[in-house]
Amino acid sequence: MRSLVSISVLLTCTALAAAPPELDQRPADDSQWGYRPADGAVSAVNPPGFCWRPQDGIVSWELECGRGGDFEKIEYHADAVALNVHCPPRTFPPGEYTWHYRGTNAEGNTTAWSRPRAFSIGESAVAMPMPSRKDLLQRIPKSHPRLFVRPEDLPRLRQLAQGPMKARFENLVEQCERLLKHPPPTAEPPTYPAGTVSHSEPWRKIWWGNRTYTIAALDGAATLGFARLLGGKEQYGQLAVRILMDCAAWDPHGATGYRYNDEAGMPYAYYFSRTYSYVHDLLNEEQRETCRRVMQIRGDEMYRHLCPRHLWRPYSSHSNRAWHFLGEVGIAFHGEIPAADDWTWFAMNVFFNVYPVWSDDDGGWHEGAGYWSSYVGRFTWWADVMRSAVGINAYEKPYFASVGYYPMYLMPPGKTGGGLGDLVARRTARANVPLASQLAAQSGNGHWQWYVEQMGGPKDAGGYVGFVRGALPRVEPVAPDDLPCSRLFRGIGQAYLNTRLDDAGKSVQVVFKSSPFGTQSHGYEANNSFLLWAYGQRLLIRSGYRDIYGSDHHRNWMWSTRSVNNITVGGRGQGKRTASALGRITAFRTTPAIDVVVGEAGEAYDVLDRFTRAVIFVKPELIVVYDRLAAKEASTFEYWLHATKRFEVADQRNVQLRVGDVGCSISLLAPDRLTFAQTDQYDPNPRPRITLREWHLTATTPQKSKTTEFVAIYRPHRVGAEVPRDVELTGSPGAYVLKAALLAGESVELRLPKAEGPIVVRRYEADGGMNQVLELAP
Repeated sequence: MRSLVSISVLLTCTALAAAPPELDQRPADDSQWGYRPADGAVSAVNPPGFCWRPQDGIVSWELECGRGGDFEKIEYHADAVALNVHCPPRTFPPGEYTWHYRGTNAEGNTTAWSRPRAFSIGESAVAMPMPSRKDLLQRIPKSHPRLFVRPEDLPRLRQLAQGPMKARFENLVEQCERLLKHPPPTAEPPTYPAGTVSHSEPWRKIWWGNRTYTIAALDGAATLGFARLLGGKEQYGQLAVRILMDCAAWDPHGATGYRYNDEAGMPYAYYFSRTYSYVHDLLNEEQRETCRRVMQIRGDEMYRHLCPRHLWRPYSSHSNRAWHFLGEVGIAFHGEIPAADDWTWFAMNVFFNVYPVWSDDDGGWHEGAGYWSSYVGRFTWWADVMRSAVGINAYEKPYFASVGYYPMYLMPPGKTGGGLGDLVARRTARANVPLASQLAAQSGNGHWQWYVEQMGGPKDAGGYVGFVRGALPRVEPVAPDDLPCSRLFRGIGQAYLNTRLDDAGKSVQVVFKSSPFGTQSHGYEANNSFLLWAYGQRLLIRSGYRDIYGSDHHRNWMWSTRSVNNITVGGRGQGKRTASALGRITAFRTTPAIDVVVGEAGEAYDVLDRFTRAVIFVKPELIVVYDRLAAKEASTFEYWLHATKRFEVADQRNVQLRVGDVGCSISLLAPDRLTFAQTDQYDPNPRPRITLREWHLTATTPQKSKTTEFVAIYRPHRVGAEVPRDVELTGSPGAYVLKAALLAGESVELRLPKAEGPIVVRRYEADGGMNQVLELAP
């Protein structure tokens, strides 16, 4: 009997051990990259990058891509895939496909196939196959240098340094001479003293100070090492080695550790790697081994943090630069640190399968112009490294065919104010020139070159990076006369409505956001917000000043709906800094005389079923903002406006704003009996060192209701210019009809539906003849 029991138990255990694991096919949420290509997607690249949900216990994956829903013909098959992403090493014939995947655990048991997902590849898809791991790693130079330049590039670069690019090389030499005279300090920077409060002013000083200290030392060393390779003094290389080895003595988990302070840890990683590659021939084996040991620790720390998490949850701001910095480390230490090839392979898989994160192919950037410049600017380093080390041209990605239009439309020449996103309120268009110069040169796009030329011409990156890029051919500028003045960047849910693109001082601009990214990360402004610029002045603004990231003011004012030109419901706003506070652009139309954009943001509130905002721009003089809101419970509604100067409120149909020599006449036509409040204080205010104050106007509905509509008009104008006053709003059960006078005797009539239906705009000439009808159904 005992034997029979033992056999039964053995058979049961064997059956359990052989049971296939269950595949986790839960849908992706808003914080996750998702299954790609999505069902029904049309891929802009050939082949597409595939992505699926990672799963604990699965050690390898298998992917099939076939023709037809039942995979009667297998077009592509890959097995032993280590990561939950894969980009094939060859292109597919254009057409329709279906893909699925499955996983295998450590015991060799395989899941069932996933559900199939269909996609298509068009004739115009950009060919971007990803090299196999073996092919990719074989392309890396066996000797140094490996970052930005290859060993075989050096003779040509030395000739350029003494010929056509001598002036650039002399600038490098000047930098090196200053470093010889005043070498950067290399004592290990301090950690936070016991009791230091995170994000406090003492913490901030050390946090950012250690970053700048690290960059001064190791970027200085890289500059010295590179200049010496091009024919500079041997002393440059000797000082670079001394700085490198001094920094190698720093605790990898200390003040500049990646997880302790990534703002110091990231530049340490890539500047150390560049320096190592540039002075490799000057290092003895003991020094090389010290560097390898240090970067093994630092690289592993970065890799464990990023992989595989970033391949499924990539919506983390800092990680979106850390991955390609790790790629530089991997290439520099290829063949010298055993794990380095994993780092390189991971970085390449991010590029082909999970980049860019904060946009789609239309070229925008959810986090705003400041972070666009910072992150895309740093990415261009990786683009240079990929091109040189492994022969991959990043600028072939469809995103880079549109990326330069983002600053062109958001920040025309002469503009101050970078729209929405962190650290942009006082950004100037000229600040975009360095990155726009690089994008124009790499892409050959004449429109972007025109944009750069309007602000003084190209500006190179400077230093050794600028030298490497200095040989790019000149691009001829092309004025954007063939382009509309307004543009929708649908991937980030932002529309930029302009009267002209050549001169912000002569233009009127409306910025509108209703984003599928929600309010997450540095693009935290509420959906259905709008901004207004006119004739060089910021009129209606996003308010606040980031004293430090995550401070009380930053978190509780700037992240809140109250800080932007928007609407709160009984004092409650949209979800703060979350991917779940979703908006979407439901309609967009641009013409030379009229622009219309409509957004829906009801889902972003937990108290609303609907918030539909339409912006109708009758160029250049009249903006109509029409809001329809439906609350879950009867509530009051608060309409917020913000400016750098005080609003002068006579009554709700006569609100005046003046900023410098530009004014804006505002009329809140509906609902009636609004009550106004105004203050120049934030809630809460920023830290005492920030003395900025701005004005915040609130118009509140007189009583609670479940639904309401706001109809407001804005007339931007130069001070002293004629401003038409005639306006009439009439209502019926189904719609409002708005009639407003324009300059030169023209007029406009709008039909604004209260529930569903098209927005209709009719523009009339002075003699009463109709010169344009625009009908837009959201």
